[in-house]
Amino acid sequence: MRYPALLAFFILLGVSGVQAADLAGWTEIAPRDEIRPNFSHDAQTLVITHDTREGLDGWYQQTFPVKGGDFMKFSATRKTTGVENPRHSGLARIVWTDAKGRNVVSATPGATAEPEHPIDGPLDAQGRAIVAGIYQVPPKATQATIELHLQHAPKGRVEWSDIIFEKSAATASRKVRLATVQYIPTGKSPRQNCEEYAPMIAEAAKQKADLIVLGETVPYVRTKLQPSECAEPIPGPTTEYFGGVAKLNAIHIALSLYEREGHLVYNTAVLISPEGKLLGKYRKVCLPHGEVEKGVAPGTDYPVFDTKFGKVGLMICYDGFYPEVARALTANGAEVIAWPVWGCDPLLARARACENRVYVVSSTFTDPKNDWMISAVIDPAGKILAQAKESGSIVVSEVDLSKPLAGPYNLGSFHDIVQRHRPGAAK
Repeated sequence: MRYPALLAFFILLGVSGVQAADLAGWTEIAPRDEIRPNFSHDAQTLVITHDTREGLDGWYQQTFPVKGGDFMKFSATRKTTGVENPRHSGLARIVWTDAKGRNVVSATPGATAEPEHPIDGPLDAQGRAIVAGIYQVPPKATQATIELHLQHAPKGRVEWSDIIFEKSAATASRKVRLATVQYIPTGKSPRQNCEEYAPMIAEAAKQKADLIVLGETVPYVRTKLQPSECAEPIPGPTTEYFGGVAKLNAIHIALSLYEREGHLVYNTAVLISPEGKLLGKYRKVCLPHGEVEKGVAPGTDYPVFDTKFGKVGLMICYDGFYPEVARALTANGAEVIAWPVWGCDPLLARARACENRVYVVSSTFTDPKNDWMISAVIDPAGKILAQAKESGSIVVSEVDLSKPLAGPYNLGSFHDIVQRHRPGAAK
């Protein structure tokens, strides 16, 4: 069913927007009639319901006039019932076209302006989430088509309400200076290993770095101790020491150490704030046989931490050999992954960044002359922005987290698309 009067009214007035009460003008669409779901609506809610069959797919859509270069805010409340995977089944899209409905190019030369995929906020107890995003209209786009979906959800139901599409202020630039260090401690003692990093952290701060990534199991390296012998609680001596250094230099610090909790020992990465506070910790999930043989236990969770500049995830060494850890961190919202890493294939470092469209900051003990793992800042295209090539050296690279990656033959803002299209049971 279609209600064209309101859309014509918007076009006549040059208004780019719809508010929550304006639920006329939406068209019911399905790719094929045989997989068409049931559509219904009232004055405030657009509803799509699936029967028991697999593979049904349908959406509401409406097209609005837009102006190239403007910023547009989209927001909608989505409530799902009986939907196994809301982030996959209950998606919204924004499709940019010209006046004839044809694809247009993006602001990046040679790149098509692919659809946007607004991302989900947290689900509440009633199955509701805010789906939202702010986007810049491609230069030659004159129309934006909003799609509100329910797909592949047998017996499922979605209710879309509080729909907003309106002009917005430009998104603020989020420039951040990411730093890494190439250094292996001497191993004279766990405390001295930590203290040896202080001059390099201070140098990074002088270069106005916001985050510096240090190495793996810093207190343990070269001490000839067993992990269980140098493991400590978190918070504990090492986080207290680096908290003081972080506060002195007003910088975020990420590193790894062996953590003890009761009878268990973990290889744990920590993130410390410029105020010296422990923002959070991540326990290494993928363990090589060498750590398993020493009685180290694996972690199970993929936390992501809010900082002043964006969302940071942590992974450790052997995690980088497998795509699941970086993917889970990205799915949980990470924009930067800090990676203390003893050794790994540098091609995998670039792959983890490229496949997830995130920045990866690695810090390794491996001698650069060995043509193996590197200490580097890697961008979302997998390009090495900066690399530390001498022991004791640091590098700093400035990036802008507000700018999504786009290029020739791109699929759009893949960082957002990952939230929608990635496989797996995780919600």
